[in-house]
Amino acid sequence: QGRVVESGGGSVQAGGSLRLSCAASGVTYRANCMAWFRQAPGKEREGVAAIGRDDNTYYADSVKGRFTISRDNDKNTLYLQMNGLKPEDTAMYYCAADLGRWCRPYLSYDYVYGYWGQGTQVTVSS
Repeated sequence: QGRVVESGGGSVQAGGSLRLSCAASGVTYRANCMAWFRQAPGKEREGVAAIGRDDNTYYADSVKGRFTISRDNDKNTLYLQMNGLKPEDTAMYYCAADLGRWCRPYLSYDYVYGYWGQGTQVTVSS
């Protein structure tokens, strides 16, 4: 089974940056799909960024140009570089993985990801 653990969250001022990390085990990068989702209290979980089998990436419109998803296959680690943070980015951020060989990096369908981390909190103040 796969296992993912997030880290790197924290509290920053608007306009600041954070880099989230997701350490994975039981996951083969490039042959699998991974994504970052986030959820604020009282709101639905939403897809933020995803990376596919061939390292193709996809971003939610709200974070395009500000966030970058990447991964280090040798270290089995997924990253989310977040720049120009806004208060509306405040949420619990989750790392998710789909270990299927023919996976697709969906952001609109979170249920396709069978492996989830426990989340790391990101708080952006005005």
